[in-house]
Amino acid sequence: MQLKKRSRLTTAIVTLLISTPLWATNGYFTHGIGTKNKAMAGSGLAMPEDAISIANNPAAAVANTGKYDLGLAIFTPDRYYETTPSQLNGQLGAFTIGPTRQRSTNKYFYIPHMAGSWELSDKSAIAAAFYGRGGMNTTWNWGTATFSPQPGVAPVGTYQGTYGSGLFGDNGKAGVDLMQAFLDVAYAHTFGDNFTLGISAVGVMQLFSARGVSTFGGYTETFAASGGMTMPDSLSNNGHDTSYGLGVKLGLQWDITDKFAVAASYAPKVSMSKLKDYSDLFAGGGNMDIPAYLKVGLTFRPSSDFALNFDVENIWYNDVVSVGNSFSNLFNCPTANPMATDTSYCLGGKNGAGFGWEDMTIYKIGGQWSSGNSWTWRAGYSYGEQPITESEMVFNILAPGVMEDHSTFGFSKGLASGNEFSMAFMYAFKKEVGGPNALDPTQMIYLDMKQWEIEFAFGWR
Repeated sequence: MQLKKRSRLTTAIVTLLISTPLWATNGYFTHGIGTKNKAMAGSGLAMPEDAISIANNPAAAVANTGKYDLGLAIFTPDRYYETTPSQLNGQLGAFTIGPTRQRSTNKYFYIPHMAGSWELSDKSAIAAAFYGRGGMNTTWNWGTATFSPQPGVAPVGTYQGTYGSGLFGDNGKAGVDLMQAFLDVAYAHTFGDNFTLGISAVGVMQLFSARGVSTFGGYTETFAASGGMTMPDSLSNNGHDTSYGLGVKLGLQWDITDKFAVAASYAPKVSMSKLKDYSDLFAGGGNMDIPAYLKVGLTFRPSSDFALNFDVENIWYNDVVSVGNSFSNLFNCPTANPMATDTSYCLGGKNGAGFGWEDMTIYKIGGQWSSGNSWTWRAGYSYGEQPITESEMVFNILAPGVMEDHSTFGFSKGLASGNEFSMAFMYAFKKEVGGPNALDPTQMIYLDMKQWEIEFAFGWR
């Protein structure tokens, strides 16, 4: 009973701090962290100006001692899936979705961040930042699925027959909800006059829930390993489960001259505790680790009033089994393929089906210029090829992270008190991805999405 109370309290705290499912821009990473960084499309790693900059690079702590930030973003994603008419319509073992076109009902989300940095000496500092990140969130209120098995053909769903309402015929809402909260505690030290190294301890907490996927129960490792005698109870509709992890982040800042600066930041994969309530869904018995990523940035300042940034970020989604494993792995599960014997390819197994995401590389360019009267303006653009291939449509209806192009702008206004107000706006252009339904190859599935975000922040000393 005490553990249940503690779990409810933990969930309540995270819900208050990150009061929304996390948003999908570059896969399920945000296009930037911090209002000024976001206003330049996530560029400016080598130009840290706020305490929250340590979330991008722990070496930024020294450059921003005595600063504090508090910000709030309002985010609106617009997500659809569409399925075409099928020639099979559920016959010959096909699992037909629709045909239909649906829009996810979740629309407005609110995401806070906060940070502070403190001087230890003229060459070292510590800092802390709290922020959110992620993006796999959908709510599909309606849909239809049809499956009429023929003699000798293994059923795709848990039960034989024709399914009714719900995306996967589960007679209810379908979708996933991922929330992640990060707490970075950084230390940085400057060597000589212009070279800084930093390191952060990164605490992570995530909440996850899935709805409307219980029709895949017959393709779980639990079901297959029991010889079809035990139905899974950790697959769908179990509310939010919580997992925790502790990672590290490394960074450097090198101010080569007054005009040129370079920076880099690397965070290895964070091993998270298992999401036990969804151990029959995620590969590896509920694995949902945080993927590794690397950021590199260059800043060029031709004058004191203007700066131009070029940044690159790589995210290793494919190294996280629940995200990177292909959906086609499911066809090596013994209950889907009578010739197969290895139950690890079933849902929940170490080789179980996932979202099939590929690694992602994002290229960013951004500029900042001052116009006098304490006004500073910013703009940026980023591009990264989205991580979902055309063969991975089925599960990605639940997580359509297909954004590629982001255009941003923003400003800061210095106040008479010495404090500062900043704003950033982002628009992600509509992107559509399509491919065949892996469970009905005569049917096409299309995912499309566009989104915008506006963020406000207040900085003070």
